Amino acid sequence: MTITQWFLFFLIIQVVHFLGTWKLYIKAGRQAWEAAIPVYNAVVLMKIIRRPWWWTILLFIPIVNLIMFPVVWVETIRSFGKHKLIDTVLVLLTFGLYIYYVNYIADVKYIQDRSLHPRTAAGEWISSILFAVIAATLVHTYLIQPFTIPTSSLEKTLLVGDFLFVSKFHYGARTPLTAVAFPMVHDTIPIINTKSYLPKPQIPYFRLPGFEKIERSDIVVFNWPVDTMRYMMTTDKYYYKPIDKKNELCKACGWGCRGFLKNCRW
Repeated sequence: MTITQWFLFFLIIQVVHFLGTWKLYIKAGRQAWEAAIPVYNAVVLMKIIRRPWWWTILLFIPIVNLIMFPVVWVETIRSFGKHKLIDTVLVLLTFGLYIYYVNYIADVKYIQDRSLHPRTAAGEWISSILFAVIAATLVHTYLIQPFTIPTSSLEKTLLVGDFLFVSKFHYGARTPLTAVAFPMVHDTIPIINTKSYLPKPQIPYFRLPGFEKIERSDIVVFNWPVDTMRYMMTTDKYYYKPIDKKNELCKACGWGCRGFLKNCRW
């Protein structure tokens, strides 16, 4: 998807949010128009559900937002007295559209002083696991990521199968291109051996500013630019992978390496 398409998609999401929540904003003592202002409506919603304002930032971070949106949906209905298991299941199965029922049909009142602590031990475990996954995904995507050496080209320094942690922020972390993907795995979900992502939609390529440039002899990890291998073993010329899901290679940077890696979008 192009930037224009993503912008239109963002506007559609804002319209869907406004139509499904404006009455709830009023019941919470806010104004209806506050549900219609992009980004600001999310900040106000965090106040309504009594969660910190920086949750708004998490809603705009790729992959992390896939976890945060369901959490916000559940927190929203619970702020209006919908605590039953069936309510939670319905809001998740309908991808948040159950909030329309709460907004227009259900007779609900805003619970201003609701407790933020889970009511059951299972809820406590689920809450802890969710935020552990969110924190780990942020570190894995933008700071440090573990890798294993896939090839023997660095055998005098690193052996095939060696484990290493790679810094992403030194050269500038790349934001994910795949908008819908399983967190903290590469191209395959372990055990069930199936794709960990949806090929579409795709987020436009973007890289955060780095702290240093690639120098000759640096050992770098990058995505193979022409990748038709399913699991680093099986080749299939018709097998397509997005750039950020292509197999990784670990090489020492030589002459002309910086331009090559730039083209590879390491």
